Amino acid sequence: MAATFDLKKSPSGKFMFNLKAANSRVILTSELYDSKPAALNGIESVKKNAANDARDERKKSLAGESYFVLTAANWQTIGKSEMYSRSSGMENGIASVKKNAPDAQVADTA
Repeated sequence: MAATFDLKKSPSGKFMFNLKAANSRVILTSELYDSKPAALNGIESVKKNAANDARDERKKSLAGESYFVLTAANWQTIGKSEMYSRSSGMENGIASVKKNAPDAQVADTA
């Protein structure tokens, strides 16, 4: 099984996607988009920016958990990771996005 971008419509009627690794684990969740074409552009932006180390913002939650945000060239957030108990898990998540995003196919359920 290969990595996929799962594109779906949220209960609010907006669109979003999850990047899932080959093991079906979510490694990046998008922001909400007003339209399906905007969400598809977001997917293309993830593919384009995933390999650029400067686009990864490493952060800590108020609870002390590590997570990362992937940004576009204009520094707008494209997607956010899950929370990790250790920074090493976050680094593995970043590496997984870099590896999986460029060739991931879109699974459209929207």
